[in-house]
Amino acid sequence: MDRIGRIASQKAVVIFSKSSCCMCHAIKRLFYEQGVSPAIFELDQDSKGKEIEWALMRLGCNPSVPAVFIGGKFVGAANTVMTLHLSGNLKKMLRDAGAIWL
Repeated sequence: MDRIGRIASQKAVVIFSKSSCCMCHAIKRLFYEQGVSPAIFELDQDSKGKEIEWALMRLGCNPSVPAVFIGGKFVGAANTVMTLHLSGNLKKMLRDAGAIWL
């Protein structure tokens, strides 16, 4: 859990992902299209990926990926991020976190 906190605070937007996950790909693409350059941690390519995945599930992320952190705070998985995007609240969160300027 401490490692997740450290990683999540390294950049304005952090995404825990798996390289083979189609929803992870869609969420990463959404952030790129918003002009965000997130830090991405591919759990299936990390030696401690399984441990991180279990910790993400304990945080309430189910499924465990994609898990999105903005401004060091856990936002949620794909459904939550898409809801924020469609409501217009994602851009505000990104601006407040310093991930985008406009």
